[in-house]
This record gives sequence, structure tokens and C-alpha cells, in this order.
Amino acid sequence: MEIDWANLINRGLGVLATVTFIPVAIGLSNIFCTAINNIGRNPGAADRIMPVTVLGFALTEAIALFAMLIAFLVMFT
Repeated sequence: MEIDWANLINRGLGVLATVTFIPVAIGLSNIFCTAINNIGRNPGAADRIMPVTVLGFALTEAIALFAMLIAFLVMFT
């Protein structure tokens, strides 16, 4: 029985691409949990908290998209 190494590597990289989303999901939940807690404690500061929250969301999500892009580049080239 011959091992198809290319297929095995592609499957491993697919799993790796999926695993990189776990820390991103944890980071996003922390960002929004902290924002909701802070707005709940001080509703007047919501105008200053939300732009920073959206920026944190965008930067954290960009990490996931870059990880997915790199994984797809490695898998399909």
C-alpha cells in the first residue's frame, strides 16, 4: 500500500487552517465581552468604546483571513 503524501499534507494543512480559527474566535469573544461589560458599567462611554471594539474586531478577523489565505496558497500550489 502506497502512501499518497501530497493528499496527506493537504489534509493536514486543511486541519491546520481550521485550528487557526479557534484562537481568533476566543479573541473575538473576549473583545465583545469586554466591550459589553464596559458599556454596561458606563453607558455614557459607549461612543468611545464602540469604535475601538470595531477596530479590534477588524484586526482580529484579518488575522483569520490571512491564515486562511496562506493555508489555501500552500494547499493548492
